[in-house]
Amino acid sequence: MEKRILTLLEKNPAGLEFQDILDGLRLKRREKNALRESLAVMEREKSLRRRGRLYLPVPRAAVVRGVFSAGPRGFGFVAPEDGGGDIFIPARFAAAAVTGDIVEVVRREAGRRGKPEGRIVKIARKTRKTLLGIYREKQGFPYLSAFDSASSEEIPLKSKGGLKPEEGMIIEADRASLKITEVLGRPDDPGVDTETVIRKFDLPAAFPADVVGESESARSDPPVADGKTRRDFTNWMTVTIDGEDARDFDDAVSWTPREGGGCLLGIHIADVSFYVGTGTALDREAFRRGTSVYFPDSTLPMLPEKLSNDLCSLRPRRVRPALSALMEIDENGRVGRTEFCASLIRTSARLTYTAVAAVFDGDEAESSRLGDIVPHLLAMRDLARKMRDRRRENGSLDFDLDEPELIYRGGVLQAVAAAERNEAHRLIEEFMIAANVAAASFLSEKGYSLLYRVHPAPAPESLEKLRELLSGFSVSLPAAETATSGSLQAVLDRFRGRPEEKFIGVQVLRAMKPAVYSEKNSGHFGLALSEYAHFTSPIRRYPDLVVHRIMKRALAGKKPEKLPLDVWALHCSERERTAAEAEKTLLQWRILRFLKTRLGDEFNGIIVDINRAGLVVELEDYFVDGLMPFSALGGDYYRRQDSRTLKGRRGGVIFQVGRKIRVSLLACDPVLRRMEFGLADEPEDL
Repeated sequence: MEKRILTLLEKNPAGLEFQDILDGLRLKRREKNALRESLAVMEREKSLRRRGRLYLPVPRAAVVRGVFSAGPRGFGFVAPEDGGGDIFIPARFAAAAVTGDIVEVVRREAGRRGKPEGRIVKIARKTRKTLLGIYREKQGFPYLSAFDSASSEEIPLKSKGGLKPEEGMIIEADRASLKITEVLGRPDDPGVDTETVIRKFDLPAAFPADVVGESESARSDPPVADGKTRRDFTNWMTVTIDGEDARDFDDAVSWTPREGGGCLLGIHIADVSFYVGTGTALDREAFRRGTSVYFPDSTLPMLPEKLSNDLCSLRPRRVRPALSALMEIDENGRVGRTEFCASLIRTSARLTYTAVAAVFDGDEAESSRLGDIVPHLLAMRDLARKMRDRRRENGSLDFDLDEPELIYRGGVLQAVAAAERNEAHRLIEEFMIAANVAAASFLSEKGYSLLYRVHPAPAPESLEKLRELLSGFSVSLPAAETATSGSLQAVLDRFRGRPEEKFIGVQVLRAMKPAVYSEKNSGHFGLALSEYAHFTSPIRRYPDLVVHRIMKRALAGKKPEKLPLDVWALHCSERERTAAEAEKTLLQWRILRFLKTRLGDEFNGIIVDINRAGLVVELEDYFVDGLMPFSALGGDYYRRQDSRTLKGRRGGVIFQVGRKIRVSLLACDPVLRRMEFGLADEPEDL
């Protein structure tokens, strides 16, 4: 009814009286009370206004237009087109919008959460043509419980489309006709989870025929190194260092001592632009994808396999074209002169993080196996340590948060563990940061526009919230206007080695804004850098390919060309966000599916938030969180003392954000990524 009221008022901007609305909606007299109730609610929520006896539409200036995203717990957010902060949308005000829809929202600056809150009054554009969700039946009629809707209401379907779905299956339906178009299968069927996530996020899977054709016909012989336009480094000792399961190798490193001290560090990056020409079918598809997407057991690559895993990949002992950064670094880890050039390289070995870390730990068998490479590795380790220390001294943040890794045996998930991150990982990370900084500086000094990787400073309100949280741990943070990345690093250092280290690291990370691509250089807050660009992963990131092309133009002495960098930046940032959310969704789906087999078991957790429904608890060893409703906390009545503390009125039991807690798993829905916990210990034992 409320949507119809708004439509009627928009057609009558001078306002309507109650009887006019009753007549205009063709309501019956017995519906008077329902209309009065709806009008009262809408007035309280400021989706309409009153002047005397007249009901009027809200002025258009108060309506915000933006993109809707459904959250995992029955709510959503709207990202305004004007660039303002996200607007929280309670489920009851989502108006059947689904993720990706362009909507109009009546915004209130301070909702119940103390942050901007809104009510969707119009779906301006439905971007999704299909709906994905769980098939339900009620009294023999078909319904859809949609994934991308904040509303818990099931959508009645008009037709099964000749298909025979069963209760609980995942289906796809046409949004306009509400007809079932495909049955994907049951959520636990092999491959259904991956296919569902691919469709949910509208990810490109198979490559078009013209793209495959171009990749298959790509020349397999490398270019000629003439010493001028391309230099020959095929006799250098150059190695790749990647994970055991890696198949595409973007980067390789080399180290050469210099007379008088210091070294020449070589960062050699796959020359994807040699194979992917501007405006080709390959280029258009790479831009459309924007990035590769990495799932636990599969990859949606940005480039076809012939390129990503073969011709472009710096495979061992194969001659490959590259773009090389030759960096002169002194004995203190200070980067001096850097030279860029197109090159030919031939890697001496394909090393893994595990093997290199073993060498660093003094493993004699591994050192013997790698032979002459070992002195180079040890020298690079010492160099990376010095470079990292200098970066930290300059205020760079150094997060070292665990990432989940799924452990399979015989195709069955057996456990969830923290992925190992050793000194070999940190070595490569340090060298890649240095190359990215050098590329941005080189091109900007020469007057070339490029895609920067920028990281805005945290919002003042986020820092204030973090300050309040830290005060509960007797740790201070400077005021928002004076806080720096160095201030946040000092906080991380205070908690290093303490039980709260992981929790505090996550809270600091959540206080940060996301890094994005931009044609405007506004610096990188987290790395404390004035210039930064992505240069080192052109096989899997389109912005790196763009920077490579600009670099080649600069090396050839050609004038800068006018490029739609602003459009590219927005597109690539959006594709990166989508890929990250898709990866997270599938990973959490599989972890929760594993946990569903352990209903009733007890787990160690930590309280990470307190919301209107209860405590949000993250399971310490599983990287996922769920809800403990207030009703599970015992018979006491709990009051919010502040944003991070809940206290029982009678018993005085306190639940506080950051506090460890023992919980039992009561319910688990892997598809919707929801869990519900009970309290394993009695409140007085906490």
